[in-house]
Amino acid sequence: MAIFAAPLALACDYPTRADVPDGTTATKDEMIAGQRGVKAYMGAMEEYLSCIEATEQETVAGADEQDEEAKQQRIDMLNKKYNAAVEEMNLLAEEFNTQVRAYKERSK
Repeated sequence: MAIFAAPLALACDYPTRADVPDGTTATKDEMIAGQRGVKAYMGAMEEYLSCIEATEQETVAGADEQDEEAKQQRIDMLNKKYNAAVEEMNLLAEEFNTQVRAYKERSK
């Protein structure tokens, strides 16, 4: 029974993407709220990345002799999830920075 409970205990939820305000129309307060949302999202994504790594370590520790193909498939899946999450973080940061530049340009 404990074998089946371990994966449930380490279920990793992908965070909901933060909303990025439109820098061409947003107020200062909306930009600040957007920044807070992006920071919270980045923190949640860091937790997600840690979770999927911990889940993989837990799987490896609890795995009896698995064939190499199954191990490689699991590693490939972890890498895809990890890389996709990091890419999403970079895209969101880039999008927010673009909107900050638009806000600053408008505020001149």
